[in-house]
Amino acid sequence: METASEASKRRWGHFRIIAGAFLGGALGFYVMHKAENRYKEKMRERLAEYEKELDMKKKKTEVEFSEP
Repeated sequence: METASEASKRRWGHFRIIAGAFLGGALGFYVMHKAENRYKEKMRERLAEYEKELDMKKKKTEVEFSEP
């Protein structure tokens, strides 16, 4: 049979494991959320740059064809 001290230690051990799982999950979610937001912002910047290049190319070809 367990003593009160052993039962208390076991209960504390279970609490630490469960608390660690929750905190680890929250930390993992936070890190992935930050990484995803950074990636999305980087892709938005690249898309804006690409669209700017396309507009410049389009204007350049329009000028070339409009000149006699």
